[in-house]
Amino acid sequence: MKVLIIDDESRARNVLVNLLQEECSEITTILQASNLVEGVELIKNAAPQIVFLDIEMPQNSGLEILDFFKNIKINFQIIFTTAYSQYAIEAFRLSAIDYLMKPIDIEELKVAFQNAKRVIEEENINHKLQNLEKAFQQLSLNKIALEVPKGIIFASHDDILYFEADGVYTKVHLMNGKSELICKTLKHFVDQLKDKPLFYKPHRSYLINLKFMKEVVKKEGFHVLMQNNKSIPIARDRKEEFLKMIQNTFK
Repeated sequence: MKVLIIDDESRARNVLVNLLQEECSEITTILQASNLVEGVELIKNAAPQIVFLDIEMPQNSGLEILDFFKNIKINFQIIFTTAYSQYAIEAFRLSAIDYLMKPIDIEELKVAFQNAKRVIEEENINHKLQNLEKAFQQLSLNKIALEVPKGIIFASHDDILYFEADGVYTKVHLMNGKSELICKTLKHFVDQLKDKPLFYKPHRSYLINLKFMKEVVKKEGFHVLMQNNKSIPIARDRKEEFLKMIQNTFK
């Protein structure tokens, strides 16, 4: 049996390779790809029976695999790998798609692999993937998952004042006056909220909720004064774009 692992993290790929080699003797070939585009090419050229597919990757989400197989029947079984925790579990259950939580548990891996073997010829994998995509869209419509040490906080977009870069971490400032330090870069949230027009990045260190701007101040450059009186700079090369954007947004 031939399998493919698509994950942007080499360490995660290596861990899964070792587990599969130790626990799944039926596997003869393990292919690897560091992004979805590369993975799709391997699927088309090497025809693996099972694909372990990470959801959260920088260039393309694993969920976008449907975009590469439009009007083509997917004849391989997909097992998603994710660190999303409870946020993802509900979506997977709604769509009956197999998944593994990171860090991957050996027993859960063996069960998922055996399940995949049984349903490789299943006709409705495309339909399941479409349902999964819809489930994620519904769950993410008005909330964002913030992974904190104690678990996950589901914060409404209306509860977030702004995101602030803190090295490789991000500090999320909330309407209740609290802030949470998240083990994700600011780019992670910029990408996640790129389709939400009320979130804007005026500076390389900030992503703000335009709903909670109190004032635009022209003093030693342009600044945005937020609801909590935090002054956030507007980068010089984004000033014109920002002014045009708020004029269009708040007509």
